[in-house]
Amino acid sequence: MTRSLSFFPILLLALLSAVVASLQIGSDLSLSRQLAIVTGTQAEEFADIMFSYAQLPRLVMALMVGAMLGLVGSLMQQLTQNALTSPLTLGTSSGAWLALIIVNVWFPELVGDHSALAAMAGAMLSLFLVIFIAGPKNMTGLPLVLSGMVVNILLGSVASAIILLNAEYAKNVFIWGAGDLTQNGWESVQWLLPRLSVSLLLLVFAPRILTLMRLGHQGAAARGLNVVPAFIVLMAVGLWLVAASITVVGVISFIGLLTPNIARALGARTPRFELTMSALLGALLLVVTDAAAQLLSQLTVDAIPSGTTAAAIGAPALLWFSRRKMKAQDQVSIKLPPSRDRLSALSLPALMLIVAGILCLTAVFVTDGHSWHVALPTAYQWELRWPRMLTALSAGVGLAIAGTVLQRLIYNPLASPDILGISAGATFALVGASVFLGMNIFAVGSVLAFAGSMLVLVVLLVLGRRHQFAPSSLILIGIALTALIDALVQFALAKGTQDSYSILTWLAGSTYRVTEGKAVFLFVGVAALFVFTLSTSRWLTLISAGRQFAAARGLNVPVSSALLLGTVALLCALVTATMGPVAFVGLLAPHMAVMLGAKQAKEQLLVASLVGAVVMLIADWVGQTVLFPAQIAAGTLVSVIGGSYFLFLLIRGRSR
Repeated sequence: MTRSLSFFPILLLALLSAVVASLQIGSDLSLSRQLAIVTGTQAEEFADIMFSYAQLPRLVMALMVGAMLGLVGSLMQQLTQNALTSPLTLGTSSGAWLALIIVNVWFPELVGDHSALAAMAGAMLSLFLVIFIAGPKNMTGLPLVLSGMVVNILLGSVASAIILLNAEYAKNVFIWGAGDLTQNGWESVQWLLPRLSVSLLLLVFAPRILTLMRLGHQGAAARGLNVVPAFIVLMAVGLWLVAASITVVGVISFIGLLTPNIARALGARTPRFELTMSALLGALLLVVTDAAAQLLSQLTVDAIPSGTTAAAIGAPALLWFSRRKMKAQDQVSIKLPPSRDRLSALSLPALMLIVAGILCLTAVFVTDGHSWHVALPTAYQWELRWPRMLTALSAGVGLAIAGTVLQRLIYNPLASPDILGISAGATFALVGASVFLGMNIFAVGSVLAFAGSMLVLVVLLVLGRRHQFAPSSLILIGIALTALIDALVQFALAKGTQDSYSILTWLAGSTYRVTEGKAVFLFVGVAALFVFTLSTSRWLTLISAGRQFAAARGLNVPVSSALLLGTVALLCALVTATMGPVAFVGLLAPHMAVMLGAKQAKEQLLVASLVGAVVMLIADWVGQTVLFPAQIAAGTLVSVIGGSYFLFLLIRGRSR
C-alpha cells in the first residue's frame, strides 16, 4: 500500500503534464491565454473558439473515457481474477458495436435517446454468452478469453453483414468502429457526464465486495456475501460505463486491459487502490494516445482516430503479456467429438460425389427472388458463375490443408490459420498497402500477403517456443494481431471513401469480384501446394509422432517444419489475396476429417480438403441465393458456421 501511495503524486504530475502538452498540439494560443479561457475569459478570436469548443472538450472526453475504461478493466479483472479480462477480450465491445449498428439501421428514431441502452444490452448479451460458454468455473482461466475471442469473431461477422446489406444506412457508424475523440462542442460531454456518475458508487461500494471475493466464492459466502448477485450487479455497472463511452466515442481497445496490469506492477495491492490507480492510468494513457494520434494526423494527410493508435500500442503489450508464465488452468484442452476408428472405404468417393453435386447445383439451380428453378446457364451467366465456384472450391481446399498441417506440426487441435493470426498477417499486409500506399486491395499481389503471413509465423514460432506452442500462448498472439488489424480496418472505414466499402466487401471473404484469371491462378497454386503436401505426408506422420522420433528416423525436422510452415503461409496468402480472409475452415475441416476416421496424415489431408471444399461451396451458394438479389459473403456464413462449431467444442469440453 505504501508503494502504491508513493506513485499517486507521480501519476497526478504525469497526468497534468500530459494534459498541458496535449493542449499545445495544433494550438496557436499561449499557455497563459489557454489558462485564461479555462478560467472563464470570453473566447474572441477563431483560435480561442477552436480551443474552447474543439480542443478542451476533446481533452475532457479523453480524461473521462480513459478513466472509465481503466476503472472497468480493473473491476472486470478483479471480479474474474483474470489478468487478461477486459471489454475487448470478453467480447462486450463487439456486442455493444453490433447493437449500435442494429439501432442505426433498423431503428434510427431511437438513436438519439436510447443508443446507450442498446449498447448496454448488446454488451450484456455478449458477456452472458461468454460466461455460458466458458462456464463459471473457468472465469479465472484462458477459456474465458478464448470464448470472448470467438464471440468477437461471430458478432463482428454479423455486424459486417448488416453493414454490407444496408450500406446506405450504416455510413455514420464507421467512425464509431475506429474510436474517435474529435468533438465539436460540449454536447457529448454534457450527455456522457451524468451517465458516468455511477462510477462513484463503484469506488465507494465495490472495494469491500472485491476484497471478500479475493477469499474465493466459499470464503466470501461464509462472510455473508451473496456472490452471484454481487458479481452480476458490479459487472452490469461496469458494462453500462463501457456502453455509454462506446456510444459517444466508439470502440477503443486495450486501455482496460493494460491499465490494471500496470497498476499492479506499480504496487496496487488492495481493490480500492487498484481501481483508483487504474482510472488515473487509463486517463493518462488515453490522453497520451490521443496526443499521439493528433501529432500523426498533422504529419499525414488523413486524420488518425485515437482507437487506431491505442491498438497500435496495446497489441504489442498483449504480446508481451502472452510470454508470461500461464497458470495451470490456462492450458486449454479440447477433445473432439466421438470419431470412427478407421476411415470407411466409401467416405472419399461419397465426399467427391457431394462436391460434384454441389458444383452442379450451383451451376443450374437458381432463383429470381420469387421462386427456385433449374435452368442451364447462358454463356454470360456461366462466365460469371464458374470463377466463383472455382474460387470457393480452391479456398476450401487450401485452408483445410493449412489447418491440418498446422495442427499436426504444433500438436495443437485449436491451431487454425485464422485463430493463430496467420491469415490476419496477410490481411494486415493487404489492408495496410491499401490504406497507407493507396493500392487497390483487389489488385495487390499474393507476394505481399505471403510476406504478412510469414511475419506472423515467425512471431508465433519465436514467442510460442517458450511454452512449447501451448494453446494459451498461441491464441493470445492471435488475439493481439486480430485486434491490431481490426483497428487498421476501422481506420480505413472511418475515412468514408468508396475504398472503405471495397475493403469491407473484401474483408467479408466474398467471391463476388474474383476474375477468371485470379480464380485460375488460385486453383493452380492450391493444386500445386496440395500435391506437395501429399508427397510430404510422411514428414507429417513422423513429426506427429514426436520430433525426436522423426529425427531418429532420419528426417531433417527443422528443414521439414520450415517447408511445411512456408506452405501454410503461402496457402493463406493465396486465399486471402484472392477473396479475402475466411475464418474457421482451417479448424473445422481437419476436425471433421478425424471424426470421419481419417487418422493418418495422408487420409486426413484428403478428407479435410474435400470437407473444406463442401463447406465453402455451400456457403458461397447460400450467400448468393438466400437473400437474392442481395448477397451475403461466403466468409461471413463460414464464420457463423465455424464459430458455432468452435463454441460447441468449448461447451463440450466444459461439460466433460
